[in-house]
Amino acid sequence: MTVGTCAAIFGCAGPVLLPEERAFFREADPFGFILFARNVEDPAQLRRLTADLRAAVGREAPVLVDQEGGRVQRLRAPHWREWTPPLDTVDAAGSVAAAERQMRLRAMVIAAELAAVGIDADCIPTLDVARPATHPFLLNRCYGRDPETVAQIGRAVAEGLMAGGVLPVMKHMPGHGLSHVDTHQDLPTVTVSREELQAVDFAPFRALADLPMAMTAHLVFAAIDPDRPATQSPDVIRLIREEIGFRGLLMSDDLNMQALSGTLAERTARTIAAGVDIALHCKGDLAEMEEVAGAAGTMGSETRARAEAAIAARREGQVDVKAALAELAHG
Repeated sequence: MTVGTCAAIFGCAGPVLLPEERAFFREADPFGFILFARNVEDPAQLRRLTADLRAAVGREAPVLVDQEGGRVQRLRAPHWREWTPPLDTVDAAGSVAAAERQMRLRAMVIAAELAAVGIDADCIPTLDVARPATHPFLLNRCYGRDPETVAQIGRAVAEGLMAGGVLPVMKHMPGHGLSHVDTHQDLPTVTVSREELQAVDFAPFRALADLPMAMTAHLVFAAIDPDRPATQSPDVIRLIREEIGFRGLLMSDDLNMQALSGTLAERTARTIAAGVDIALHCKGDLAEMEEVAGAAGTMGSETRARAEAAIAARREGQVDVKAALAELAHG
């Protein structure tokens, strides 16, 4: 099994793979790709694009997307179903059991829609615990306000995706719920005790530590490492591995987010040095991707083993979409 050479995931500029992008991807051989709304027009176009991305590296590289529902949904109407924000769905369900069933069913339908256009990884479940001070950019993307509910619904979402042939990427590890600012613009610092973090924010990730892939959070946990954001903190990455127990493939959140400082090369180098497996760059800017690729370097043996294990977790989807939608319609 081949899983690429460069320890990175990249986007592309638009709905068609450009010749210069194809040449770069062939040379750099990144682990995988990620798509955004700028890459999406209709199902036929998207199938061509995902096929072209894989052809550029000569293998079945993973193609990721953020298809959460609500504001964060890259594939939209009229070609794909629109979904309410996760927390709105959970709150309207009336019980955790009902919410779990609905979120599992919708994850199955989302997976079927993604798989049909060649996308085989979705950056959910979002396992951040909603708090009173959670920033609006994240709040209604959460699955609940206590760790038990978040873990239970997160497990249902992950299983629904995998039933449809799509790998889950849990985020934002080790927990983003205490962020009071938008990390696309600023770096938040969390000041609660390590004990509270363990009991609340880290707990859903510990419960789902067996999942194949995860994404880091760009925020400072003062009780663990007051000087560096989690994505670039060896202490936080060690906690993720040893205390939370995650053994899967760990990717950064987008390295272009302004919560991080320095050049892209510096951001990438710090991230990989901290112990993150894969650098994620989403913008699709070729010059920036070249910078990230140079700083990320090639995958080491441990990263390669985790990447191979993640790819091996892919399976053929078997979802009866019509039946799932009928069950969802009955509430």
